[in-house]
Amino acid sequence: MFISLFMQVCQHVTLSLLAVAVLTSFGSSMLYGFNLAVVNSPAMYIKDFYNRTIVSRNGTGLNGEALTLMYSLTVSIFAIGGLIGSLMVGMLVTKFGRKGTVVNSTVLVFIAGSLLGFSRISNSPEMVICGRFITGVHSGNMVSETEQQRFLMQLNFSLWWVLFPIPGISLSVVPMYLGEIAPKNLRGFLGLMPSIFICTGVFSAQLLGLHELLGKEEHWPLLLSLVVVPTFIQVMLLPWFPESPRYLLIEKHNVHATITALKWYRAKCNIQAEIEEMQEEQRSLSTVETVSVWQLLLDRTVRWQVLSVVVINIGMQLSGIDAIWFYTNDIFHNAGIPAPEIQYTTVGTGAIEIIAGLIGCFTIERLGRRPLIIGGFGVMGMCCAGITLSLILQTHVHFMKYVSVACVVGIIAGFCIGPAGVPFLITAELFKQSHRPAAYTVGGSLNWMANFTIGFIFPFLQMSAGSYCYLVFCSVCLAVAVYVFFIIPETKNKTFMEISQMFATKEALVESQALNHMDQLHLKRINGYGALENSSFESDCSSCP
Repeated sequence: MFISLFMQVCQHVTLSLLAVAVLTSFGSSMLYGFNLAVVNSPAMYIKDFYNRTIVSRNGTGLNGEALTLMYSLTVSIFAIGGLIGSLMVGMLVTKFGRKGTVVNSTVLVFIAGSLLGFSRISNSPEMVICGRFITGVHSGNMVSETEQQRFLMQLNFSLWWVLFPIPGISLSVVPMYLGEIAPKNLRGFLGLMPSIFICTGVFSAQLLGLHELLGKEEHWPLLLSLVVVPTFIQVMLLPWFPESPRYLLIEKHNVHATITALKWYRAKCNIQAEIEEMQEEQRSLSTVETVSVWQLLLDRTVRWQVLSVVVINIGMQLSGIDAIWFYTNDIFHNAGIPAPEIQYTTVGTGAIEIIAGLIGCFTIERLGRRPLIIGGFGVMGMCCAGITLSLILQTHVHFMKYVSVACVVGIIAGFCIGPAGVPFLITAELFKQSHRPAAYTVGGSLNWMANFTIGFIFPFLQMSAGSYCYLVFCSVCLAVAVYVFFIIPETKNKTFMEISQMFATKEALVESQALNHMDQLHLKRINGYGALENSSFESDCSSCP
């Protein structure tokens, strides 16, 4: 089945389209995944570097608390960078275009890579912190607590919120760009490709961080600065490909450039139908400028779309995918895995992420968006409940420790199949061209706010509820799955105009029901004393000729 799906995709995708998808994902989305895991292996070496630098400057070192605080600043500065990046997306994509924003933002990676690579030679912890901040602005980053790093547990999780993803510039722009250049029958496949490269970045960082490769003390600046390699390849090749056809026609009104771009990205030269569809959207937006975030939030015609973006983006971050790392150390240890081999188990989880991402990518055009996101959140919800059950019973029932490992794998797989990538794809599909940049700004900001909120709540939740805290994540996952089931329609093989019309129909139905309800209330107060009796109303009607 997997091979047949692969062959079906290959029949429709052009070499140019595939090349752009790979280049943008490899040079941008992969950095997000790489930075997710790259600081885990050299964490103790970086802290030692900080301490030795302070000793050389002041003659005395830092105590444990101050050193941990300084390193935590290195970690948490990503969230600030990610927030700034997410707030800049709408302005940048409108001014520079989708591809232009991806290409121009690469300068941030080269600056960050230089700061990180030369930080130890320069004896400057400040260069490490600034480099990580700039990388956060570019791609949005999260730092994950893995099995090797117990020092984060010693922080009482006051910095837990930095463990979650913050969409910056490229993490929002890449799905938008790919969603606009893809034909409607490949939009899901290309839309999930960034999530596969995010998983590949995680796996690459975990693999390169092994002690046998770049996990030694002298190699940590090189490991952190490797982000420039995929970006260099991207900046050398991506400028040769066209901009988004929808951006060129709807926002730049350049028909000739649009036709040229479509000929690059389509397997057949008959592109008239697609041009007409974009012109229809252009006419519908002829009196509408690109809306701001505030205008988006006040626009009643897209309130269901905005609500859906709110639910799926917050749900993605509150699903417990990163909080699972809190117990991973104990789970793997209790399953009988020796402590020195836990790092290899971590690499194994990275491989599971890639496999699950590939399954989602190649099945989304057959199954649709809804089954992947509903099934993904559903599996995560059940596995979160399983984690709670296994942690409670593992001291009494021997095989429960293996159940807990299976639940960890299930949460990772469930997340990567759907919730990891579909929310970004859905954000692109639910909005017209005029609303899309603001929608991505809202989605990115919501990621940050959700992460920040749970960052403060989770330590207290874990202390008060213990293993039962995962029931909260279970409830969130199931609630999102139910919302998607009843509210969000299937967008597979639909044009952007068709998707907007589906939501317009839903909005009209809601307003019609509200008006009918108001009319009924009005009739009930006609006599001024509370209600118009049905019997008298019927008798009056029967007496009429």
